[in-house]
Amino acid sequence: MKKMQQQLPELQQLKQELEREKRKGRLRKTIRSTIYTLLIVAAIAVLIATFLLRVYKVYGSSMTPTLSSGQIVVAVKTKKYKPGDVIAMYYGNKLLIKRCIAPAGKWVDIDEDGNVSVNNKALKEPYLVAKHYGRENNIEYPYQVPENSIFVMGDHRETSVDSRSTSVGCIDLEGVEGKVFFCIWPLKDFGPIK
Repeated sequence: MKKMQQQLPELQQLKQELEREKRKGRLRKTIRSTIYTLLIVAAIAVLIATFLLRVYKVYGSSMTPTLSSGQIVVAVKTKKYKPGDVIAMYYGNKLLIKRCIAPAGKWVDIDEDGNVSVNNKALKEPYLVAKHYGRENNIEYPYQVPENSIFVMGDHRETSVDSRSTSVGCIDLEGVEGKVFFCIWPLKDFGPIK
């Protein structure tokens, strides 16, 4: 009988053991809840990245000074683009980032000094540092933008290969990935793109 009494836990020990089991249960619930939350956030991020937002890294200098090589930008999918919008598109297997100059049906004209007009109206381009006719400018002006296409140019007009060249031409809207609207890296450039 004495052996049995010695083996029975005291009330205090029972309370401690019960409290330890409750803590384990709460910890399991917290871990499970955290994992579920992380999975849901990851799934939402994948859905947003797939259907709404895209993240791209800028290569090259055709969009300087607006964008520089190495920056990471975010684009939103949309169906309509207006002059001045910065867009991401695929040309062949290469991602290009350029600026929309004119949508389908508009007439684009560029004079020898690099002044751009759309439907005989001078295009306001506050984002440019210097205007230039372009080295690979080999289309005939005035030029009408074909249906379901947009006319694009880089902001560094002297070196950009864009719709002014027959090797690129106007961009079919099916090839446009989205409107680039925000820079997320490097942090010194964090903010909206104009």
